[in-house]
Amino acid sequence: MRVGLLGGTFNPPHLGHLVLAQEAAARFDLERVLWIPAARPPHREVEDDPGADVRAELCELAIGDDPRFAVSRLELEREGPSYTVDTVTELREREPDLEPVLILGGDQAASLPRWHEPERLLELAEVVVVDRTGWSRDAVAISIARLRGVERVRYFEMPRVEISSSLVRLRIRRGQPIRYLVPDAVHERIFASGLYGAGRQEVAASR
Repeated sequence: MRVGLLGGTFNPPHLGHLVLAQEAAARFDLERVLWIPAARPPHREVEDDPGADVRAELCELAIGDDPRFAVSRLELEREGPSYTVDTVTELREREPDLEPVLILGGDQAASLPRWHEPERLLELAEVVVVDRTGWSRDAVAISIARLRGVERVRYFEMPRVEISSSLVRLRIRRGQPIRYLVPDAVHERIFASGLYGAGRQEVAASR
């Protein structure tokens, strides 16, 4: 069973994540895409973190009832840093017939040499990389060229969606609207609970 693995902090999840998951599923014939929120990313702090459980809940709200997607809490349930190689290993142990396809943005892929056991990861999973602004496939290829197994990395394109979680948080802090940047259910949860310093004005204005 070919399953896409889409990891990240999802702080918060936005429409770009949904488009990425959809395009990867279509391009690589994936039966399902697992969204895997990181509990403790090993290479950076989670800014303005409402908590891993909240981020996982926001992912659940983001995917709604789309049967192509599911949220995995595997990294939230495991102690220590959220190393992707450990996640892929555990998933394969749980489901021996699993064919994991790791979905990465260009910026993530370019940093692969600094990941924990990157060559082991390339053995365990097919890696597919989407072009992102600032990281062309040529730039990524140069960054990862010395890793064993990089010849199996595949690249794909998706419609340009210039949205990032940091942009969403910044707009919230500035009191700017984020409707249509995140799924409606995520929008409502953020403003109903005051996540990222949100007030209730935008929810009230949208009704």
